[in-house]
Amino acid sequence: MIAWIPACTGMTVGSSVVQSHPIRCIRFGDFLGSTVMRLLALETTELLGTVAAWQDNHLVLEVQLPEGQRSAASLVPSIGRLLAQVGWQPQQVDVVGVSIGPGSFTGLRVGLTVAKTFAYCVQAAIIAVNTLEAIAAGVPAQMQPVAIAIDAQRGDAAVAVFGHDADGWPVPLADWQVVPFSEWLETLDPGTWLAGPMLRKYKDPIPKKLQVVPAQYWAPRAAQVARLAARRFQQGHQDDLWRILPLYSRKSHAEEKWEARQKA
Repeated sequence: MIAWIPACTGMTVGSSVVQSHPIRCIRFGDFLGSTVMRLLALETTELLGTVAAWQDNHLVLEVQLPEGQRSAASLVPSIGRLLAQVGWQPQQVDVVGVSIGPGSFTGLRVGLTVAKTFAYCVQAAIIAVNTLEAIAAGVPAQMQPVAIAIDAQRGDAAVAVFGHDADGWPVPLADWQVVPFSEWLETLDPGTWLAGPMLRKYKDPIPKKLQVVPAQYWAPRAAQVARLAARRFQQGHQDDLWRILPLYSRKSHAEEKWEARQKA
């Protein structure tokens, strides 16, 4: 049983539908003074996801989901354990930050569904974070520009290149795209740093003109999702829970099979 379901009305959970209530609109000004802002962040793009608790301007705790279990089975229990460890009740969470891709179909769908359900049930604000930006946020600011790549299967990658502003925050230099990875590497400027989960899968030599970020910075982390979401919330931003969609790096296998049948 999901611990926050009793607080939820108006959303379909399994086969149950409960009566609707309005979602509160949270403003950063509500947290000025002595009030604390608590943020829960979810990152499920990778095989091993993470969840994090962020309070005001600092990370409280980040927890990795158990190895050997899919996010669908381990995410909700991991959130429960995280909240218990930091001493928060679900209703005390004011903001939910969630990584929305680009990434794999299943991981993103699970993470975003749980984030939306949690935010709705406890009437928290929700903020979507691009996974490529979350990785870039974890790379040391001196390593720039940094090119981030996430596996999109079949030799393709979801990619974007980032610089940093004066305060060290990542700034995209162009929109993200899905491209053949090996060909994209050749288009990068000499001296560009390279990071991202795609590097674990790619076995060919990296062009000598590029620099590789240490492997500890390749994966997206809930801590960086939290950091970016907290900053946007403090700037007065929050997303519409009903309009957030995952950024899939490619269509699901079922969709591709259906389209193939239609063309046959």
